[in-house]
Amino acid sequence: MRLVLLGPPGAGKGTQAQILVETYDIPQLSTGDMLRAAIKAETPLGLEAKAIVDRGDLVSDTIVSGIISERMDEPDCANGFILDGFPRTIAQAESLDDMLDAKGLKLDAVVEIKADPEILIERIINRARETGGARADDNEDVLRKRLVVYNEQTAPLVSFYAKQGLLRSVDGMKPIDEVTASIKAAIE
Repeated sequence: MRLVLLGPPGAGKGTQAQILVETYDIPQLSTGDMLRAAIKAETPLGLEAKAIVDRGDLVSDTIVSGIISERMDEPDCANGFILDGFPRTIAQAESLDDMLDAKGLKLDAVVEIKADPEILIERIINRARETGGARADDNEDVLRKRLVVYNEQTAPLVSFYAKQGLLRSVDGMKPIDEVTASIKAAIE
């Protein structure tokens, strides 16, 4: 099963990805984790990414796509994977389509976890209170900026994947187990 998880920051994509990893025995491919691993392993793409990151610049779509493509070739991805954090833009989605086509693969579904932005902000404020602000992104201003970026860059993927017949939307405002049940019902 090859899935993409979409949804605004704080909607529970990471939580749901971990549950799906255990349920379907497929890995979660997080772009941030993969970039750090490629840099640490000093792969050719990792070295290129390190030079860019060290300059304080953003890693290009080409490098991110290359790292994802390499990761998809690992044995643990043979039965599928969950993409979380990629694609973030239409250009990245088109790159993903090309990459999968070249491998003779296709996505099974794109799951949009819908969530009310104001409730997400309230959740983040509460989480920051409970944890003493342990996470750097547990900050209302940071979350509001991330929501703006999501709406501008990533939200257009909803219609992109709907046109391909891949989109499955679930209500991310329900309790975790109900969201999980909705995702399973949507993809099975």
